[in-house]
Amino acid sequence: MCPERRAGKEGTLDKKDLKHFEERLLSERERLVRDMERLEETTSNQQRESSGDLSAYSFHMADAGTDANEREKTFHLASRDTRLLYHIDQALERVHRGEYGVCETCAGEISHARLEVVPHARLCLPCKEKEDSRKR
Repeated sequence: MCPERRAGKEGTLDKKDLKHFEERLLSERERLVRDMERLEETTSNQQRESSGDLSAYSFHMADAGTDANEREKTFHLASRDTRLLYHIDQALERVHRGEYGVCETCAGEISHARLEVVPHARLCLPCKEKEDSRKR
């Protein structure tokens, strides 16, 4: 059994806690969607500007490199946000199924402190550390 697992009321999430975490997850989801929309808008504007005939000067190689770097950075940000959005959606599903705050590996409870830091956590801290050590 996972060392983080607790017995009794101390470790369980009550309705007030669940509501709190659901609101945090929804708020974070809204923020992410807004950020992704802004990122998409910025990317569209950059592509239009780089392909438009706004300048009489020829396209310089340094400009092409800068544009490529910006596109790559934008891709990585969008990829990160998409992954986080997926994890938040999964956490919201766990809230609705009544499984939120339960470790997917050991079925122990995820500590309130961990959920405050990572509200979309799916593993308790000891199980997450084991997972991370296996990936190294």
